[in-house]
Amino acid sequence: MLYHLLPVVFWLLAIGGSVLPFIWLPAEYAYGFIPAVLVLIVAMLLRHIPRHTTSEVQCFQSALLLGIASYWLPTVVFLTLPVWVYLVFRSLFDFRSLCATLIGYATVAAWAAAAIYLHWLPYVWTDFWSKENAYGWIPTGAFLIAYIASTIARQNLRAR
Repeated sequence: MLYHLLPVVFWLLAIGGSVLPFIWLPAEYAYGFIPAVLVLIVAMLLRHIPRHTTSEVQCFQSALLLGIASYWLPTVVFLTLPVWVYLVFRSLFDFRSLCATLIGYATVAAWAAAAIYLHWLPYVWTDFWSKENAYGWIPTGAFLIAYIASTIARQNLRAR
């Protein structure tokens, strides 16, 4: 399922980053849409884990996507904790899932360090708790809340 959405992610990473500042939105707010899409892909990925299976692959993929999203919105890494709580709630979390998550973040960190060293990505140092991060959470949080609310509504309608 995730593989069907990869062209959208690559478009957002390649073209979307250069197009977004020219939209009518402020740049800080507009750059929140890229992490919003990546966070929604993570939510859909975690929602479709079959019961009585392991979650190492999904933990690695979610850490990879959240690590990529942290380039635009660094505080998105804190979404790892609700992901782990959700997996514990569904009895899918174990030590291997924890290691897979850490390996996913380490993969993104290694690729980002190499890309910055080779000048493929600009090195932009922003304050972790800056106001720009707050603007980026507006679309990300709105999309995430809408996804959670629609999931709850679907579960309630299915129960009736």
